[in-house]
Amino acid sequence: MSLEIGVQSKNVVYDENPAEGFMRLKKAGFSCTDFSLNNYQKNTDLYQGVNNRFFDKSVNELEEFFTPHKKGAEAAGIRINQMHMPYPTFVPGEKTELNDYLWNQVGPKSMEVCRFLGCRNIVIHGFKLTRYYGSEEAEWNKTQEFFEFLAPLAKEYGITMCMENLYNGYGAHMEEGPGCSAYKAANRIDALNDKYGAEVLGFCYDTGHGNLVGIDPYKFITILGKRLKVLHMHENDGIGDLHQMPFTFTRTRENTSVLDWDGVLQGLKEISFDGVLSFETAPILDCFPEELKDDVLHMIVRIGQYFSERICLDKR
Repeated sequence: MSLEIGVQSKNVVYDENPAEGFMRLKKAGFSCTDFSLNNYQKNTDLYQGVNNRFFDKSVNELEEFFTPHKKGAEAAGIRINQMHMPYPTFVPGEKTELNDYLWNQVGPKSMEVCRFLGCRNIVIHGFKLTRYYGSEEAEWNKTQEFFEFLAPLAKEYGITMCMENLYNGYGAHMEEGPGCSAYKAANRIDALNDKYGAEVLGFCYDTGHGNLVGIDPYKFITILGKRLKVLHMHENDGIGDLHQMPFTFTRTRENTSVLDWDGVLQGLKEISFDGVLSFETAPILDCFPEELKDDVLHMIVRIGQYFSERICLDKR
């Protein structure tokens, strides 16, 4: 037994020739991709109140736009197993017009693109509102309202929306953001799925975000169990959200990785994780010359193979 390996489409698959990018992923050894829908409406713009209005397109127009991507992935034998909805889907303090657009256009149309591409999982960031609303519970209530707004589409299309563990950054200070309590996440996922009679909600564990706020990955993953549907696997220095590949950072010159990969792998093994080992490492491809890009992709695949061997060891 072995697990499939995936990576972000960002920095590999381009609109000008998506088929070429998907074939590049296949040649590197990937079988899946995390489709970077969030690349079409960037968070850096949204936090500045800038809306490029990409999702003004009708559903038919969006399907036409993404048809070359769908055909390119199919021709290369790459499965789009997960995608990332543009985020944030709510900007506190911004004009009502922008938040209405994110809620009523970006959200539902992202679900339509997910359906069109044959993708079963879409990652959605929870709203970062604790400091505005005064409590984590009030923050979750607003996020839940958004999930419930999209839940009928999720059920109809057989899509699982995946909440993600996030962080809040204030200058050089990092603290836990939405989704950082595994117990609360598990209870909330179960409650929403019971209400709709389907797996409309699951979880995406982000290893790098967990590292920034000191989450114990083994405990977190084992608490989530089968609710864990997708992964964002990447590493950082414990200070910034750098999205580099595993084993890049150490605490000292002689020490092991700054991120507890043993805990991650043991947790995935104990819950019998059978999803995709998906790497959210697009930024690293900008660190190397174009001539080395394929080598970097091959290296990520090799790390994925190693992870798979560790997770599947002694499984029957």
